Amino acid sequence: MNLVWYVSYGSNLMEERFHCYIKGGIPVGSTEAEKGCRDHTLPIANKGCELPYPLYFAKDASKWGTGGVAFIGHKEDPLEKTIARQYLITFDQFVDVVEQENAADASGLSFDELVEKGSVTLDDGWYGRVVYLGKEDGYPKLTFTNPQDIGTDAFHKPAEPYAQTIAKGLSELSYSDEEITSYLESRHGFQSSQAGK
Repeated sequence: MNLVWYVSYGSNLMEERFHCYIKGGIPVGSTEAEKGCRDHTLPIANKGCELPYPLYFAKDASKWGTGGVAFIGHKEDPLEKTIARQYLITFDQFVDVVEQENAADASGLSFDELVEKGSVTLDDGWYGRVVYLGKEDGYPKLTFTNPQDIGTDAFHKPAEPYAQTIAKGLSELSYSDEEITSYLESRHGFQSSQAGK
């Protein structure tokens, strides 16, 4: 079994929300059902982590309503700390998650090419840039983000259901309400949202 860590920094910080990408169903606060993966096996493990990339909110409308969604910038920065949660799933499940996030075909995504190049960009999708983050516990760490780097798209505060889903995920990782508010309000595009309050 080819296991990988899928690393999430947005709404999939909330475990129940991510499980909708595995099993299918409508996440709380969303307006669309996810079809789920071909393999409905839940993650073998999950845990919190941090990414040295800037977190920001951009685009202006999604299945969560009017407002931006979370992305990370392309350039590593040791001064940045984006809180994330990683789920141990199969690479095939990861490909299915990529397809659901982008409403696009990711069947041609090559694990070997991704590791060799460090990132691969799909033809379509807001989260079309798939990124290799190295290894942990012997398993590759993978995530995805905007094909355009931070600052290319205008920043937009997230819709309240989306912001609350992220806040709930951070709470599941044992962050306090005060820590969640401080963390999110310091990100580009989040200012004036009420999540975590």
